[in-house]
Amino acid sequence: MKKFVMAALAASFAVTPMIAAPASAAPDRHDQRHTTVVRHEPGRTVVVNRTVNRGPQYRNWRRGERFDYRQARNYQQINDWRGYRGRHLYAPPRGYHWVRSGNDAVLVAGAGGVIGAVLAGAFN
Repeated sequence: MKKFVMAALAASFAVTPMIAAPASAAPDRHDQRHTTVVRHEPGRTVVVNRTVNRGPQYRNWRRGERFDYRQARNYQQINDWRGYRGRHLYAPPRGYHWVRSGNDAVLVAGAGGVIGAVLAGAFN
């Protein structure tokens, strides 16, 4: 029995690098976009292959989603909501706080990061 356990353990160590290597070497598909442009001119055809590197993709937030500050544009936590009453911010319920993401004000739960409300265009 001991030999069987040792052989299984050794086999798992040998297989692990083969499984992990392709996943870590795969490029992130959100960072690059490949386009092909074909132009027809008199007497010739020109084909141009372009690769465009894009930055992070920003989101339109919706109630009930999880908030991820890495996808927020101009992320800023609003500590004093009273200064933004003219922008229709109200007192956050217990356990929530206001966050700025671009021109939107987002009410986020502190524990799970679930979005409670979104005020779109509050900072225009």
